[in-house]
Amino acid sequence: SLRGSWGLRSGNGSLCLKAEVPGCVHTALLRQGLIQDPYYRFNDVVYRWISLDNWTYSRTFKTPFDVRKWQKVNLVFDGVDTVAQILLNNVTVGRTDNMFNRYSFDITSVIKEVNFVEVRFLSAISYAAEQNRSHKAYSIPPACPPPEQKGECHVNFIRKEQCSFSWDWGPSFPTQGIWKDVRIEAYNHYHLIYFSLTPFFVKSAQQWCLEIESIFDVVSSKPIAGRVTVNIPKLQTQQTFSVKLQPGEGSIVLLVNINKTSAVEAWWPNGHGKQTGYDIKTTFIMETGYQIEKYSKAYFRTVELVQEPIPGSPGLSFYFRINGRPIFLKGSNWIPADSFQDRVTYDTLRLLLKSAADANMNALRVWGGGVYEQDEFYDICDEIGIMIWQDFMFACALYPTDQNYLASVRAEVLHQVRRLKSHPSIILWSGNNENEAAISSNWFSIPCDKREVYIRDYLMLYVKNIREIVLREDRSRPFIASSPTNGLESVKEGWISQDPYDTHYGDTHFYDYNSDCWNWKVYPKTRFASEYGFQSWPSFSTIEKVSSAEDWSYVSNFSLHRQHHDSGNVQMLQEVGYHFKLPQSTDPVKKFKDTIYLTQVMQAQCTKTETEFYRVSQSEIIKGEGHTMGALYWQLNDIWQAPSWASLEYGGKWKLLHYFAQNFFAPLLPVAHEDQGVLYIYGVSDLHVDQKLTLRVVVHAWSSLEPVCTLAKEGVTVKAQSAVPIYKESISDVLERCRNCTRKSCVVTFCLVGEDGLRSPTNHFFLSSLKDAVGLEKTQLSASVSQQDDTYIFVLQTTAIAPFVSLDVGSIKGRFSDNGFLMTEKRKVVVFYPWEPTSVEELEKSLTLTSLLDVV
Repeated sequence: SLRGSWGLRSGNGSLCLKAEVPGCVHTALLRQGLIQDPYYRFNDVVYRWISLDNWTYSRTFKTPFDVRKWQKVNLVFDGVDTVAQILLNNVTVGRTDNMFNRYSFDITSVIKEVNFVEVRFLSAISYAAEQNRSHKAYSIPPACPPPEQKGECHVNFIRKEQCSFSWDWGPSFPTQGIWKDVRIEAYNHYHLIYFSLTPFFVKSAQQWCLEIESIFDVVSSKPIAGRVTVNIPKLQTQQTFSVKLQPGEGSIVLLVNINKTSAVEAWWPNGHGKQTGYDIKTTFIMETGYQIEKYSKAYFRTVELVQEPIPGSPGLSFYFRINGRPIFLKGSNWIPADSFQDRVTYDTLRLLLKSAADANMNALRVWGGGVYEQDEFYDICDEIGIMIWQDFMFACALYPTDQNYLASVRAEVLHQVRRLKSHPSIILWSGNNENEAAISSNWFSIPCDKREVYIRDYLMLYVKNIREIVLREDRSRPFIASSPTNGLESVKEGWISQDPYDTHYGDTHFYDYNSDCWNWKVYPKTRFASEYGFQSWPSFSTIEKVSSAEDWSYVSNFSLHRQHHDSGNVQMLQEVGYHFKLPQSTDPVKKFKDTIYLTQVMQAQCTKTETEFYRVSQSEIIKGEGHTMGALYWQLNDIWQAPSWASLEYGGKWKLLHYFAQNFFAPLLPVAHEDQGVLYIYGVSDLHVDQKLTLRVVVHAWSSLEPVCTLAKEGVTVKAQSAVPIYKESISDVLERCRNCTRKSCVVTFCLVGEDGLRSPTNHFFLSSLKDAVGLEKTQLSASVSQQDDTYIFVLQTTAIAPFVSLDVGSIKGRFSDNGFLMTEKRKVVVFYPWEPTSVEELEKSLTLTSLLDVV
């Protein structure tokens, strides 16, 4: 391994320092104290010079073996970011131009006992600009990001993390560095490069079988024969195969039939069953006399993307069947967890992914403007049952298709599919993010007569290259060319449909920051909602780390600088203003904190309304629309401390939205909506069996902790994996039944209760905007904290009904069992799960309790 300490120098040699590999220039400079935190205040712009320079990594190493004894010696990079010339002992052994590729350079004739290796980087910004300049035939839009993003131009000309040149939620830090492992590999005869396991269920034989593919570099000039033994002890399966490796890139594909008498436990998504995996040992004994033992885990699951006619509706369905069972996908979209990938540790990933599972999510879309995630990311998803919709790394742009570019992309796709296809968590390959829509809706104002060129490029890239490689390498999961797409209908229309947002097909992305988000009628009744959302600000404790006192105002230069989405700060206040009074405090910091709180309440309530609408739409067709089978909101996580659509702040702290998600994605949930003066409540269930339940509907006056009236409807049947209406009453009847109630003075809460402790979260329905609510009083909220084993118990007391009660313990890492709730009882118990050691004293000192009436 060549991990560890390297030398790093700037283009003119004026800066020389130590650098860690894997790593990048920014983190090396930070570690040596040569720059401040790149995320602090305006440093994303101040430190532009780092990305504009050309840096060189170098080191000397001794070869720990006798180089003359090996037929082949390679210098292998798992990831180089991005454009570099690689030299060993002053001989150029190769070049790199793709961050997502694995590079292996033959150094057999160059390596000595003591060696000097250099990686000379070229600025990604200059390289992208140069590639754009030399593409003379026609332009490839977009040239530059919008000015709010303070980003760099022509990112579509470089195979690098697209959002590293800036995005509408992230900064511009076009890094340079050796971002993954680097090592020397020496071998005689043959060497194993890729090893993958793919399960298939053979219906005719009613039997699981496992396809094992091994790809070797064979240096021998003649074929090598041998035996391979595959052993899966828990499934009483052992098979031995005679094999032959051909010179060059030799591959062996073995089909292992799983013993029929063994009961195979399938891998299920979170909430639908266990994530069983089986230990498997594969032993290669070749005639050359040495053996390879490979230990891995096999998971058994099938996936189908079902696109079929639906009775009573034009168009086609769009849903996933896992192990033959239709599954409603509940989750979000994943972006890179940091601008500097070397800071994304196993613990970072585990914390974020565990938070997704803890909020009842079963799916995430790895979005196409970031990176193909590290192996550990997919390992964790396999383990906790998070399904992955995997985009290829192309987003919101058109791309070149010259020979060099295509060759680089082909190598990238081949490498990534081979690297990742053993993971049961990955259920779909998707060619790009929004590029079908970009062409069909003409985002880049391309004149009609020039469209053909761009359509040809699109087909060349995603259909003739990416799709063909995926279909050849991986027959075990579906492929779509873009998202949003009309799926099979897009294919029928030549891969670019007239309207990729058609609700009768495929998936949709939907954003609307102007309409009232509490009105469910503004949302598309789509087959699958793969992107939708609203912005909010991260909590004050998160902002505080990267700002100074003069920044703590919603209208400060810092607040404007951090907002990368055009008019984002204004849109948030507009959306807040529909239902809440805007903060008026004369204390600027109090006003800032109140505004942050309200943006989080608004984001949570808006996303709740929209997601519940999608969950309720799964079993019905209304005017040809419905059968919605997925809700993945934008976005799960943050790349830095800034306003964004995320439900998890940078560092992993849960926003109010994430607490709401825990409820709106609950396996059993009652959902209310109003239509033409009638209140409907639906029972939504992901459970596998029908449930006989009691629906409790409680109406409260804002002015009293005692319910005005309670209704218990018993014997309600909530069907397995569906959404069914279970209650209907006109609102005027509700108000009459609960005397003294008006729309403005009362609120409705409801929950489902079953036998043996089964119960849904308590949901609420507001009969009017909270800014118009009558009878709300300022409450005395208090909390006592005690420790119980390794958790902390917060007992809350209130003197009046308190909407959107938020507990915040500043920068103490951990999460609560519930937050942002409507408190309708005098006392409520909330558990705090710490992610690091803390104490009752620290928690008491850091705690702030806020409810809607604390905003002044």
